[in-house]
Amino acid sequence: MSMNEIRPRRHDGPPPGPLALVALVLTVAGLAVAGAMSGGDALASPLAHTAVVAARVRDHRDAVRVLAFFQLGSAVPLAILAAAASARLQRFGIRVAGPVIALTGGLLAAASLFVSAFATYAESRPELAADPHVVQALAFLAFAAGGFGYALGIGLLVAGIAVPALILRLVPRWLAAAGLLVALLSELAWLGMLVGPLQYLIPVARFGGGLWLVAVGFLLPQQRPRGNGAVR
Repeated sequence: MSMNEIRPRRHDGPPPGPLALVALVLTVAGLAVAGAMSGGDALASPLAHTAVVAARVRDHRDAVRVLAFFQLGSAVPLAILAAAASARLQRFGIRVAGPVIALTGGLLAAASLFVSAFATYAESRPELAADPHVVQALAFLAFAAGGFGYALGIGLLVAGIAVPALILRLVPRWLAAAGLLVALLSELAWLGMLVGPLQYLIPVARFGGGLWLVAVGFLLPQQRPRGNGAVR
């Protein structure tokens, strides 16, 4: 057996493009199906009166559960995407914090989706429907984790990919710059915990970040372009 036959192949995991697409499709599918089942009530804000929130969950329990199902499912490809993108950037010879930041942000975003999905599922349980305050508390937890927590995580993931991509010109410069803007707006969404209007940045993080990851995932090269040395 020759040395070429036993030499291990360098592999950085599944391609990030399809993973990002699956995560985004599951997110949109959950919102669409739950919204259609409840006439949009399952997607309403938890900031309403306690009795209103509890009644909404009670009347559309199945839709709320479907929303949790799709949300939990979208967290898995997102976590794998973060690992695959980080491994690919490291294979390019990048010796700065970007790949680690991307991995950390992706795992934080996925963990936030896990918490949000579990809280959403818990509030749909009939055993808890008897106490409206418990239902609203779970709704607040789901909103905070899937909103502020997810935005912070996805912002780090996008920034961790966008900065090396811009420096090494791995993707078009306008796309890398757009990623930096999405990352900045995603991080600013955290201030929505104190400044209410900034909560509208959460959809920017959710859908803007998702679309950007799909585009970059398909455009990110498998090999480092020639002439681009290691970034240290």
